[in-house]
Amino acid sequence: MANSRSNNNPENPRRSFLKTAAKGGIALSLSGIAANAFGLQKIAVDPGPVNGDSFIKPDHLIRSTPENTVWGYYGADVPPVAKIENGDIAEIQTVNTTGISRKDPEAFYKSNNLPIDEQAQDIINIYKNVKPEPSGLSGHLLTGPIYIEGAEPGDTLEVRILDIILRSNYGVNAVWPKGGDIGDAVTTRENFVYKYDKKKKVASFKDGLEIPVKPFFGVMAVSPGPEKGRVSSIPPGYYGGNMDLKHLVKGSTLYLPVSTRGALFTTGDCHAAQGTGEISGVAIEASLTLIAKFIVRKDKPIKQVCAETPTHFIAIGLDPDLNTAMKNAASEAVNFIKDNMGYTFNEALSIASTGVDFEVTQVVDKTLGVNAMIPKSIFTNKKFPYWEG
Repeated sequence: MANSRSNNNPENPRRSFLKTAAKGGIALSLSGIAANAFGLQKIAVDPGPVNGDSFIKPDHLIRSTPENTVWGYYGADVPPVAKIENGDIAEIQTVNTTGISRKDPEAFYKSNNLPIDEQAQDIINIYKNVKPEPSGLSGHLLTGPIYIEGAEPGDTLEVRILDIILRSNYGVNAVWPKGGDIGDAVTTRENFVYKYDKKKKVASFKDGLEIPVKPFFGVMAVSPGPEKGRVSSIPPGYYGGNMDLKHLVKGSTLYLPVSTRGALFTTGDCHAAQGTGEISGVAIEASLTLIAKFIVRKDKPIKQVCAETPTHFIAIGLDPDLNTAMKNAASEAVNFIKDNMGYTFNEALSIASTGVDFEVTQVVDKTLGVNAMIPKSIFTNKKFPYWEG
């Protein structure tokens, strides 16, 4: 297990102390977390990147080394790479390898005239030293798992996304035959290297194009229960995982149902920008650093992953069939409004039909996703303090 303490880490001298809104507990959840415990407008969300730095001082630094990387799976038997305390802030480095060949990773950087910076060297080291899961499970290169002291089955893990940092000056999107939603129309593979303009907070691979940069993590998961064994990181599930939910930017919160001791949080599949649907199969894939606070909630159990922003509650529906995923999201949203806002089922259904936006999260991860955006502003008699107390 790697030593994750960052306060004395010589590689981390640049960070100055600012823990405003980082300490303190909040109540939570959808379909089981009381409404008066959710949050609203104490924090302003700025999803744009910063220039490789953060003002938040973490309790732990977990680097993207081969020792801290798992290739494509979660499981209750996977040894944790770090242990942190309930309420700690962790800085977690991750990598993304889209467009990069495992056989010759250096070739990508040479052909695209890109530097071998820290994250690139991490990718090269990982590819040379980390092996896929022996049973053949495939998926993403992920950092973790991280053991959170005090987390037990039946608890909820609250993950406050305090900051997300770009680790390089570019990201990569790709299209390939049979990939994504309309892969039958693609005849040749092509990689697109998007360069960042960090002042304008946009990315582009061609003049006249500017994609807003809003970094987030496609994969954030806890381990499924021991009875599930090891599972691939490609399809998302009740435990989170590869949801590709673009709203999980800096300032948002993810709630994950704990199924195994220590929760075993794992993250990766990092994106600089993505459209809802992620129709090519990938976003602007990018190496990122996550700075998050981890809070074990024993008072508000949930069964299904859900999320929150300063302005919305987010219910999530998942299923291999998109119609069923939509029904699941609708059920989660209606029951949340009924249980937490004090309405009957029929009233809640009416509210969801008239005031809630349902979005296709992604259609490319085997298990498809629909997210329901429930605006806090429509509940005018309620207040939702966020990240306080």
